[in-house]
Amino acid sequence: QVQLVESGGGLVQAGGSLRLSCVASISTNSINIVNWYRQAPGMPREFLAAISTFGGTNYADFVKGRFTISKDDAKNTVYLQMNNLTPEDTAVYMCSAVVPNYGDYNVVWGQGTQVTVSS
Repeated sequence: QVQLVESGGGLVQAGGSLRLSCVASISTNSINIVNWYRQAPGMPREFLAAISTFGGTNYADFVKGRFTISKDDAKNTVYLQMNNLTPEDTAVYMCSAVVPNYGDYNVVWGQGTQVTVSS
């Protein structure tokens, strides 16, 4: 069973930065795609960014220029660098992984990490 563990959340002032980490229990080279999402209270889950096995990236329009997704395969870790944070970025941030499974795919989720941005 693949597991994902997020960390790096916390309280930051508006305009500040945080770097979130998503550590996988398997090699990130074995994972097709790792996504970052967030969910604020009472709001639907929002896609933020994705990175593929080969390092290709995709971003939601509203984070382009502020958030950067990257990975370190040697550490089985995917990062989300978040800059110029605003109170509207307050949410639980979570990563998910699309993992091949005998010709099919499993989607695995981490437990999430809280990000709170104060004004």
